[in-house]
Amino acid sequence: MRKIANAPVSFGVFELSDGPAPLSADEMVHALTEAGYDGIDLGPVGYLGTPATLGEHLGDLRLAGGWADLRYSDAEQFRKGVPLLNATLDVFAAAPEGPFAPRPTLGCSGSPERFARPGGNAPGLAGSDWAAYAARVQEAADRCRERGLEPAFHHHLGTYVETTEDVERLLELTDVPLCLDTGHLLLAGGDPVTALREWADRVGHVHIKDGDTRILAQALADGVDLRELMGRGGFTPLGEGELDLPGVVRVLDEIGYEGWIVVEQDTLPGRRGVARNIADQAANLRKLKELGL
Repeated sequence: MRKIANAPVSFGVFELSDGPAPLSADEMVHALTEAGYDGIDLGPVGYLGTPATLGEHLGDLRLAGGWADLRYSDAEQFRKGVPLLNATLDVFAAAPEGPFAPRPTLGCSGSPERFARPGGNAPGLAGSDWAAYAARVQEAADRCRERGLEPAFHHHLGTYVETTEDVERLLELTDVPLCLDTGHLLLAGGDPVTALREWADRVGHVHIKDGDTRILAQALADGVDLRELMGRGGFTPLGEGELDLPGVVRVLDEIGYEGWIVVEQDTLPGRRGVARNIADQAANLRKLKELGL
């Protein structure tokens, strides 16, 4: 069984500190429910309410997962970030029962050099730093498991786990399942179809998004960073980029993947407009349904 969710990032909601969200949580839930989605990712802690009010805000949707950001490359900053991880897990623990438990999606706070030159175009971790980095990822995963939640690590543009080689190194050094994000892998030079097949025994969560390497190339030529890449539409509506979407769906069937599939189209607030964002996400779901997902 598989269920399909969407996420606040598809509407430009990343951090509450960015200012007023382009639409309220209730408006987003209504739009995704009307489109036919089964679930939603958490977004920034507080956007979908508190542990006590989460169920009220979710309505008929269920919580698929959510980003938990930690600075694994810095021991002191990692410790300072643990309380936010705990607060995120508090919300997850309060989620209404659904077809699958929500997945804490462990994300890396990133690398300034890679954020400025996304797509594997800047140096990553030094070889001597990987053991400590991976040990902190493992610790975060174990904290999730202590709360009865199975995490997944999200490779991501602009971070220390960006390229195929980075992902393989992390998988080698930890037992953490992978949140395979087709768009981030595509723009980091990877092949999502091949990766799904080769990492099948470690894939615990799937984010489906499309990407356009031409927009990435122009962004790099212009010297703009990952945030501006998202604003320029580097992550396209499904079927408008270079992702082999039929191939992804076919391999999900081949490997017998069961669980949440989260559709995402990372964008910036105000760049596409709320009405267009809503229409895009409805169209993205229709595209997946047409392919039999």
